[in-house]
Amino acid sequence: MSNLELTSRLDLAASTAPMPVPTVKRAMVPWRKLGRLSARSALLLALLALWELAPRLGLTDPAFLPPLSEVLQAGWDLAVAGQLYEHFEASLLRAFGGFAIAVVLFVPLGIAIGWYAGLANALSQIIEVLRNTAPLALLPVFILLLGIGEVSKVTMVVYSCAWPLLLNTIAAVKQVDPLLVKSARTMGATPLQLFAKVILPASLPTIFVGIRLASAAAMLVLIASEMVGAKAGLGYLIIYGQYSFLIPQMYFGVLAITTIGLLSNYGLESVERRFTRWRAPAAAL
Repeated sequence: MSNLELTSRLDLAASTAPMPVPTVKRAMVPWRKLGRLSARSALLLALLALWELAPRLGLTDPAFLPPLSEVLQAGWDLAVAGQLYEHFEASLLRAFGGFAIAVVLFVPLGIAIGWYAGLANALSQIIEVLRNTAPLALLPVFILLLGIGEVSKVTMVVYSCAWPLLLNTIAAVKQVDPLLVKSARTMGATPLQLFAKVILPASLPTIFVGIRLASAAAMLVLIASEMVGAKAGLGYLIIYGQYSFLIPQMYFGVLAITTIGLLSNYGLESVERRFTRWRAPAAAL
């Protein structure tokens, strides 16, 4: 091969080789993500700024709506005094303990009801009666039967989580494409393989919807139950702040509950993405 031919081939390879991504563009990617996050959070940041400014400008009564900075300061004072950890620990143990029990009990039950028609027919009426009974309406009943201790509060959480989990799981199993089931059986899949390879993967997205709804219901019902007969917990912190006119503490309890709910939802979304990687990514809003 002549030098001229070698030079021509090298030039051709260089012209068709992919161009390296400039370092500047790579460095701009985090800034773009930060910009998108700031744009999506603009309304929330505006509301927080309004919360801080409205009492200071006399638009609201600071006695009933203190500035956000005073609310955060009240939370810091509780943390320094060691009380905040006690309230967080009590609420998290009750909420996530009851939530975990409900997931372990009612997701398998929902799968069984959705798959076996006979079991669904046997339990359909009792499910309809119980799911239309508001959990908060049963709070006095649970207290009378189980006392005002931890058992009644955890039981309330389990009961409130049961219906989002059960109903979404039943719907998830029933909505599995029959062609997938038929194809798996045609290829000789055993019942265990059919469940593991077809039913469960196809049902997971809807099951996770129920799990996320149940986590929100757990916090909602827990706070209500902690307002009766509790000596610690975020619900107790809110009601104690109201009765004692410790308004910044009351608002901090509300913020703490919101933060826990957001973090729980984010964590469950992360788990869902990990277990449903086979799904096509949704279009960004």
